[in-house]
Parts: sequence; structure tokens; C-alpha cells
Amino acid sequence: MADANIQTQVPIISEKAGWPVVKKPHPPFYFGGFAACAANFFTHPLDLLKVRLQTTKGANGGLTTVVRSIISQQGVLGFYNGISAAVLRQMTYSMARFATYEELKKQMSSPDGSLPFYRMAVAGITAGAVGGICGTPADIVLVRLQNDGSLPAAQRRNYKNAFDGLFRIARAEGPLGLFKGAVPNVSRAMLMTGAQLCSYDGFKQLLLSTPYFSEGLLLHFSASFLSGFVSTTITSPFDVVKTRVMNAGSNSPYRNLFQAMVLITKEEGIRALYKGWTPSFVRMAPQTILTFIFLEQFRNFYWNRYSIRKQVRFE
Repeated sequence: MADANIQTQVPIISEKAGWPVVKKPHPPFYFGGFAACAANFFTHPLDLLKVRLQTTKGANGGLTTVVRSIISQQGVLGFYNGISAAVLRQMTYSMARFATYEELKKQMSSPDGSLPFYRMAVAGITAGAVGGICGTPADIVLVRLQNDGSLPAAQRRNYKNAFDGLFRIARAEGPLGLFKGAVPNVSRAMLMTGAQLCSYDGFKQLLLSTPYFSEGLLLHFSASFLSGFVSTTITSPFDVVKTRVMNAGSNSPYRNLFQAMVLITKEEGIRALYKGWTPSFVRMAPQTILTFIFLEQFRNFYWNRYSIRKQVRFE
């Protein structure tokens, strides 16, 4: 029986050896959004904690206090408040930025396929701007849904889901209300995408140049972990401002990005701009790791299917 299996496998291997060698095709643009959605189901509770911490003023909003408040008032399911908006955000923001980044990398690559880091950075920053604009409406709903449980009952917005939130914001605040906080959000998205995607590609190339790493899960995990640390640290001040502006509603004390940073620093100190850094990193690290691991698996599955269907091998 074993001999029969060997005999059937040998022709398949020899047949593949005769297939023509081609460059790997670009995977579908929506893989980035799907990967981010898959990762988000694991990390959403951490994102909710980050938002609650960032919107809490004063010294009485520690992590332990916020966790106890959520459990006592809403139970364990309270950690998944706003999950519909989170999925909508990933399918707009993440899908747009990953798709734009990959397309720009393809257009900006040299004839030999190489891509200098500065071009990679330009592609990442541009992709972040596109993703930030596309994702701002869903981001506003997400922030408000996540923070609703911390407000007094009379002040809660009680959006039923992400789409109900979008319609109610547009009706109450006008269409431009869906883009409240767009400047800090796009600024953060530009920094986030530039830092996250570029540093992932950069760390991946750097690790592959050592004798300790080869293409595989360990490489993807290590590069994405380092990318998560870099992107969290760079974007934290913009993330705090974005959260405050989006949660403020129509009576916002913040006029623009610079004024908001100055006001927060003046009233609460420079450390307030890094408020929520720990849960943000604790969320960002697994979010980044899981997103890139899912993305790499989606790509590998696509390329394997493509290779068999087209009967080709890749360089």
C-alpha cells in the first residue's frame, strides 16, 4: 500500500518540476480587510479598554477601575460593545489602506522588483491617508459605541448597531458629522500605516538577512511584534486626540489637532498624550501579529491554489 502511494506521488512531483516558472501574482485587494477583521475578533476587548481609558479624565480612570466598571455594569459581553462598528471599520479602513499600499508598492518598485525603504514609507503614508478617510465614519461610531457604557444613562446614545449609528449621526449632526475628527484620524492613520506596514516589511527583510530566520510563522510573528511596538509608540498622541475629538459630539472643546494636543497637555500633562499606551500596545501587538499572520496565510493559500490551477511554479 505504501509502495502504491509513493508511485502516485512521484509523477505529481515530476510533473510540477516541468511547470513554467512565473512571478507570484498579486493577491486580491480585500485580503487585508479580511485579515484585520479576523484579528479584530480577538483584540476588540483590548481596544474597548483603550478607548475608555483615553476618554476618562483625571487620575481615577486606571485600568483596574475601568475593567471592574465594565464587568459590574454590563457583564463580560460589555467588552464586545461596538463589535459591529469594529468590523465595519476594518472593512473600510484596513481594506483601503492594505489595497492602496500593495498597489503603490507594485507601481513604485524598480524593474528588478526591489523597493527602497523611502518609497515604501511614501506608499505607507499615502495608503494611510486613503484608509483614514474611508474609515472615519465607522471609527466615529466605534468610539461612541465603545464609550457609551461609561456614560450616565441619560447621556448615552444607545446606537443599535454600526449602521444605526451612521444614520443617526448624519441626521443629528449632518453629513459632515460623519467626518468629525477626520484630521487627527487621517494623521494617525498615515503614521500608523507608514509605521506598521513599512516596519513590518523592513523588519521582515532584516530578519531574513540573518541566519536565524526563514520564511514561516516565526518570521511573521517576530516582524509583526516589532512592528506593533513601533506603530503604537508613534501613533499614541494622535490616537488620544482622535478619540477625544470623536467622542466629544457637537459641543467639542477641541478646534483642531494642534489645539487639542496643547489643551490636553495643559490640563492633564504631557503623559496624557500617552494615556492608554499599555492597553493600546497590548491590543496593537496581537492585532498586528494576528493580522499579518492571517494575511500571510491567505496569501499562501491563494498562491498554492493559483499554482495548481494554472500549473505554474513561482520564482
